[in-house]
Amino acid sequence: MSALLNYEPLVLPPRAALPALTAIQEEILTLKKQRNAVILAHNYQNEDIQRVADFVGDSLGLSYQAQAAQADVILFCGVHFMAETAKIVNPGRTVLLPDLDAGCSLADSCPAERLAAYKAAHPEVYVVAYINCSAAVKALSDVIVTSGNAQKIVQRVPADRQILFVPDQNLGQWVSQKTGRAMQLWPGSCYAHVMFTTQAIERIRLQFPGAPVVAHPECVQAVRDLADEVCSTELMVKFAKTSPADKIIVVTESGMLHRLRREVPDKTFIAGPTDTCACNDCRFMKMNTIEKVRDALKFMRPAIDVPEPIRTQALAPIQRMLDWSR
Repeated sequence: MSALLNYEPLVLPPRAALPALTAIQEEILTLKKQRNAVILAHNYQNEDIQRVADFVGDSLGLSYQAQAAQADVILFCGVHFMAETAKIVNPGRTVLLPDLDAGCSLADSCPAERLAAYKAAHPEVYVVAYINCSAAVKALSDVIVTSGNAQKIVQRVPADRQILFVPDQNLGQWVSQKTGRAMQLWPGSCYAHVMFTTQAIERIRLQFPGAPVVAHPECVQAVRDLADEVCSTELMVKFAKTSPADKIIVVTESGMLHRLRREVPDKTFIAGPTDTCACNDCRFMKMNTIEKVRDALKFMRPAIDVPEPIRTQALAPIQRMLDWSR
């Protein structure tokens, strides 16, 4: 096991004050005013992008912000399905994504045509879809969930309906265990979260023996079982604020540490490692850069478009989620 320890852990200590904005960040803020734009950034974005965002959050919080947006332009700093969701709930706005190729392994694991074929063979199934899926998959679903509201939403599904949970089998398994609701699980997973292993988490615990471990439910069960708390990224902020610990090990994508240190500046955050790296970056989330954010506002592209028939069908399960989550 020690032979694998060929890196220093990623540790973000307390920080008294944020550094000054760079010239490119200031340029983005100017362009944002000129375009009457709102910038939404997922927790997994780089810190320089989070700093210029109007809202930083998880998929549920950003879905609410997208729906409520009054700006002419929504610049979504995340991955493709997130920008699609913003367009679905706000069709009259221009929705930009800094890098059109910023996809998601979870979304890719559940092609709409395969789900449609499954539904044709099992017409009685009630499809609960994790928001990490394409607009076309949302259009085939009965209700959408996020990691922050999945338990609450699943408990609202009629008891006599058989549930198919797509596309994340790890989140689905965790929700099933928490709710006691049997569900069929689509065989998908987040490539980044399944890279966390029990040996890597045990190793970092030995280095920081007093630090609690908080893990995302997209992790495999063996890793979740090691954690002191399993929750969505939004609830990780709450955990960090209320935990008496001054050091916390965070087992999710590394961008989350930037928001935690910004909102809980008096504590130290340690990135959950993998067997080969001190932290875990999502290659898709990191395709967005501060330069691409600037260029998206400057040139008003790339813009997201969702065909109207798919958009209207996808809106119903998203709206059901938003209504049931209030």
